[in-house]
Amino acid sequence: MPQNVPSFADLLERTQTSAVHLEMRDSYGVAGEADIFAAFRRGEWDEEAQRAERRNWLEMVSSAASRGVVIRRARIVSEPVTDYIRYEHAGTRMNIDAGESVRWLPRRRAFDIALPGTDFWLFDGRLVQLHNWTGDGDWHPDEPKVWSEEPAVVKLCEVAFETVWERGIPHDQYAV
Repeated sequence: MPQNVPSFADLLERTQTSAVHLEMRDSYGVAGEADIFAAFRRGEWDEEAQRAERRNWLEMVSSAASRGVVIRRARIVSEPVTDYIRYEHAGTRMNIDAGESVRWLPRRRAFDIALPGTDFWLFDGRLVQLHNWTGDGDWHPDEPKVWSEEPAVVKLCEVAFETVWERGIPHDQYAV
């Protein structure tokens, strides 16, 4: 693991060419979004309220994209999709407006792809941030993120992401 790894915000600020993110869970249980997800499930989701709540994230992405960093996110999802994936799909327009490109890949089209055991971010094709989740889908309390510059880990993540991206369906064409 690299020494003195900066925060995610610092790392994205230092990223020069690309940041790619692969998500593979059908449901997350991140405590910080429990209320807004519950509102979504009740039919009370408000995109403008969520934009305000996610303002820092959206500004960080927008800043990186305005510097020319290509930010791509791919999601592998089971079908029919879960309520959580419906929630993510509903909010994805915010990510796109901020400068991300997003694609969706039905899990049945990913069976033959060698994937790492967890979600990740790959920065500039050199540093991987692996996410460590609890069984309930929240960040692991002891070690929520693991960093690696190991060439084999970087290569696995790079190839996995590019394969998913190539097969993925652009957000505006993927209906949940």
